[in-house]
Amino acid sequence: MFTPILAITLLALIFGLMLGFASIYLKVEDNPIIEQIDKLLPQTQCGQCNFAGCRPYAKAIANGEVDINRCPPGGEDTIQALANLLEVEVKPLDKECGIEGSKTLAVIDEERCIGCTLCIQACPVDAIIGAAKQMHTVVTNECTGCELCVNPCPVDCIDMVETKAKTNSWNWSNLSHIDLQSNEQS
Repeated sequence: MFTPILAITLLALIFGLMLGFASIYLKVEDNPIIEQIDKLLPQTQCGQCNFAGCRPYAKAIANGEVDINRCPPGGEDTIQALANLLEVEVKPLDKECGIEGSKTLAVIDEERCIGCTLCIQACPVDAIIGAAKQMHTVVTNECTGCELCVNPCPVDCIDMVETKAKTNSWNWSNLSHIDLQSNEQS
């Protein structure tokens, strides 16, 4: 009885060491340009570019599979920055992906919220907090304004409030001066 347990433990240790060494010595380095492209994208994870998020879109750009003009939330500023980084021609925003709009922030009318959690499930950056059958709220420092939470809401209690941020100064902590209550009533 002791011998099989010892044999299995020894095999597990050997295979574990082999996997550990393989993960270190056979590690495939990611293309560094992907990181640079990803940092220029607005990180809304909205999918308007027809990719699951900004990182897959950055990989596709780096691999030459798509153009740099498929990001409506980033708009012309992001297209210009990508063109400068990749040393390619600036192209106008692809209208099939959407149109460039002002930067927005989701705001939940907490009196109308029924706590269905559909907005929480739709948010790609976990900017909405709350529990089932309880009111939800948006963590303003995390919200990217992707609007993916608006359509799933069955009681239409989510509004998108315009902000004054530009992509080259995109920092939600700088927006703490926004009076969300006055914007909701407008």
